[in-house]
Amino acid sequence: MNGNSEIRDLYREVILVHSRSPRNRRTIAGCSHAGRSENPSCGDEVSVFLEIDSSGTIGDIAFAGESCAIATASASMMTEVLAGKTPAQARALYDCFRAIAIGGIEAPFDGLAADVERLSALSGLRDFPMREQCGSLPWHAMLAALENPKEQK
Repeated sequence: MNGNSEIRDLYREVILVHSRSPRNRRTIAGCSHAGRSENPSCGDEVSVFLEIDSSGTIGDIAFAGESCAIATASASMMTEVLAGKTPAQARALYDCFRAIAIGGIEAPFDGLAADVERLSALSGLRDFPMREQCGSLPWHAMLAALENPKEQK
């Protein structure tokens, strides 16, 4: 077995683990931000809930919805890497995700190398362009959440 095949198998296993036992799959009552994205071609939909704390970082993040294994795994991985990040870092990690999923990444963004490495399991999406939309679904919901602060009562 060559090195590339072993890496692909490892990445596939990471995606399976996250799709079977997703992290942070829940809602956040009283969250500060929420967003939703859907894929009309397959019916998948993902909502993302953010609690941006007083220090301006994502103190809590969760997702919910009905989605395929790729979207679920991507959402699970996304919630792990975005916890504790600022909205600007979350947007930068979205850019990293896009580079990974579409065609690789030359150099990680400053201070985010470990997070980019964790997301590299999604690099196999570039071999399946139709699945890239699945992997992107939760990220689009996260971007929508950042733009959608909820009224605090």
